[in-house]
Amino acid sequence: MFTKILIANRGEIACRIIKTAKKMGIATVAVYSEADRDALHVELADESVCIGPAPSRESYLVMDKIIAACKQTGAQAVHPGYGFLSENAEFARRVEDEGIVFIGPKHASIAAMGDKIASKKLAGAANVNTIPGYNAAIDTPEHAVEIAQGIGYPVMIKASAGGGGKGLRVAFNDKETFDGFTSCRNEARNSFGDDRVFIEKFVEEPRHIEIQVLGDAHGHCVYLWERECSIQRRHQKVIEEAPSPFLDDATRKAMGEQAVALAKAVNYQSAGTVEFVVGKDKSFFFLEMNTRLQVEHPVTECITGLDLVEQMIRVAAGEPLAFTQDQIPRHGWAMECRINAEDTYRGFLPSTGRLVQFQPPEQTLFAGAAPPSRPSPRGGRSEVTGGAGGVRVDTGVYEGGEIPIHYDSMICKLIVHGSDRADAIAKMREALNGFVIRGVSSNIPFQAALLAHPRFQSGDFNTGFIAEEYPKGFTAASVTHDDPNFLLALAVATNRRLLERSAGISGQLPGHELQIGADFVVVQTDAAGVRTHTPASVRAEGPVLHVDVGGRAYPITFAGDLRDIAMHGDVGGTPFCAQIERLTLAYRITHQGAQVLVRVLSPRAAELNALMPFKAPPDLSKFLLSPMPGLLVDVAVHAGQTVRAGEKLAVIEAMKMENILVASQDGVVATVKAIKGESLSVDQVILEFV
Repeated sequence: MFTKILIANRGEIACRIIKTAKKMGIATVAVYSEADRDALHVELADESVCIGPAPSRESYLVMDKIIAACKQTGAQAVHPGYGFLSENAEFARRVEDEGIVFIGPKHASIAAMGDKIASKKLAGAANVNTIPGYNAAIDTPEHAVEIAQGIGYPVMIKASAGGGGKGLRVAFNDKETFDGFTSCRNEARNSFGDDRVFIEKFVEEPRHIEIQVLGDAHGHCVYLWERECSIQRRHQKVIEEAPSPFLDDATRKAMGEQAVALAKAVNYQSAGTVEFVVGKDKSFFFLEMNTRLQVEHPVTECITGLDLVEQMIRVAAGEPLAFTQDQIPRHGWAMECRINAEDTYRGFLPSTGRLVQFQPPEQTLFAGAAPPSRPSPRGGRSEVTGGAGGVRVDTGVYEGGEIPIHYDSMICKLIVHGSDRADAIAKMREALNGFVIRGVSSNIPFQAALLAHPRFQSGDFNTGFIAEEYPKGFTAASVTHDDPNFLLALAVATNRRLLERSAGISGQLPGHELQIGADFVVVQTDAAGVRTHTPASVRAEGPVLHVDVGGRAYPITFAGDLRDIAMHGDVGGTPFCAQIERLTLAYRITHQGAQVLVRVLSPRAAELNALMPFKAPPDLSKFLLSPMPGLLVDVAVHAGQTVRAGEKLAVIEAMKMENILVASQDGVVATVKAIKGESLSVDQVILEFV
């Protein structure tokens, strides 16, 4: 077994690998860019080496620097994590040539299966069903359009070395193919150093289901069941679960056996994932193989009890698998939500900056930790989760740290394990309720809305689910609460607690002490300035606050302090967790993804408040504002130019994604306020129109 390994990655996955290495008694070396000098993975590792400037092409993608760091620290092996160089066959070969063990498949397997074009050809030769397409690199956008016309729309344009939704577009016409091809090539070049792109038929109404495989150097290969990954937004996975609510045992077995056959065809030695697109009739087609650890690997760990990072390390060290196919359990149900730094109410644009507050829900499951309730196939060393289930948070950030613009938008992964699917959904909803993130925007409201959606809860969805249910994007109006008055009742009860605290302050003028009334008015103001007044009353009976809103009684008891944002308590004996914040004179209440901003006033104060004028927000229609922090990589127009609605105005790069800004209406450019290559802040003016 190794005594020291280097992790050629950053963020959440680097921290995840370090935890298992520590459990196994293996020393770790972190590498970091200048932007990651204070990152969590650097703090957790036993040693660390700086490998260059912030851009990944100058640090995490530079093979020479990583190999030099291995030699400098005496690391015997290197774990690539996911992304960056994890599926780069040249990197694996060079590492092996230097006498360093690559904790992953052999370079020949990566070359055969990691390259999406080569893997499709190999799958076809092995009589595996593949989707119709043009499985060769395409050189020009004109050629891409010609190929797409031949296949028939819609088509999917994919980077050969892609992953994580980078370098991928769906096109429904020639223009989308032309533009998408160029963007895919640029994203692939920037993210993976490989700009090859191919095209295949896009199967409509598909499910994305993948099989986790694990092979060793002794000819053994098994599958660790499946993961349902159909909840996707713009081809990036949002919620993953295991097992799939769609598959039956016969289909599950057939897919697993086919995945193993494919892995054995290339002598696969490590953890890997074979991805399939599955039709409504449960027919399935090979998509690609990810020759690395997947972001969503924790859900497989939860239902099998296996630590996949540990298995990868043991296989790389030459150990045989300690179990056979029929010894792999499938316990309960697991789900993972990817918590990303993005503004859900502004088209999911990246959000960067300082994590002013980062308070995950209480963890009861931990990566790399063995559960107490079940023996493992290797005497306790291999298990990671299990037992009665619980909550796990895999992250690479901490409160007070920065979310940089240079890398992926993921803040953390929230994982739950329940006895069945309904239990897992309930656990996840409660965990999201108590997850506090401030300083940057996150997609938690969106995740909460998805979990509450009837189609998701019934398991009736496909990869088009989000586009179908939110065709105009996700807004606050997209979220409905089962009982909106409960949110108002929480505000009234919190206001009563604050008044009680104020009434207890010493030194008040005798005869003029603060008197707490029983009647209040909850005031809500919409974007147009229209105010809604809702009468409410509250009385205290010991620790219970009896609130009446809209004719319904809410007996509320709080378990936390007033300073807590994630507030636990119960209403009528039913436990709840909601986020409650006091913002000057208002309260922001968040629960189950729904959010309200209200003021709780006395009846007289509400009368006077109704007389106050409403200040409308300024008219910004004559400006093109940067919707996110990022790098301005292109300005497509100039002063005096006439533009039409839908025409490209500028391109901003943030978190490895290109974002094209287009004109919302016809107009004439008056001045260009920002220049190409400039780093933009949120709402910075790029263009001004006449």
